[in-house]
Amino acid sequence: MKGIKEQEAIALIRENRNLVFKICTMYTNSKDDMDDLFQEICIQLWKSYPSFKSDSKVSTWMYRVALNTAISWIRKEKKYQSNGSFPNSEVLINDDFPFYLEAEKQEQIKWLYQAIESLSKFDKTLVLLYLEEVPYPEIAEILGITEVNVRVKMNRIRTKLKKVLSNESI
Repeated sequence: MKGIKEQEAIALIRENRNLVFKICTMYTNSKDDMDDLFQEICIQLWKSYPSFKSDSKVSTWMYRVALNTAISWIRKEKKYQSNGSFPNSEVLINDDFPFYLEAEKQEQIKWLYQAIESLSKFDKTLVLLYLEEVPYPEIAEILGITEVNVRVKMNRIRTKLKKVLSNESI
């Protein structure tokens, strides 16, 4: 039975590696750190899979494990210092980056990521989930807050991002 659980865990991680990758991108500023965090999240997902009880959606469980791991990893990493800088383009631009978009759209996406980088870790997480089109009730469950609180925070974040983006385009 243990072998089946391990195979299921590995399959889930493979199927949802983009979810993990996006969290790593939001919480790191270098390719090496991203790789380290990606590996740590995968290990934690694999270790905790046997205790997953299907009380929530698999994606909700994976987000929770990945986010908690990312936050713990950042706390443990003495070398990690968020300098407010934009993640390296090698981290941001990957196989999933929409190269088919015209240069202007790509630049707008980069500005958006720069604006998101200016947010607190919690707000970054909220925006990440929102951009992933995770429904508000699921975001609330992942973050352990009420759905109303998610909506209020998203409105405030949108206002902050609009302000940051309007200042950058001047």
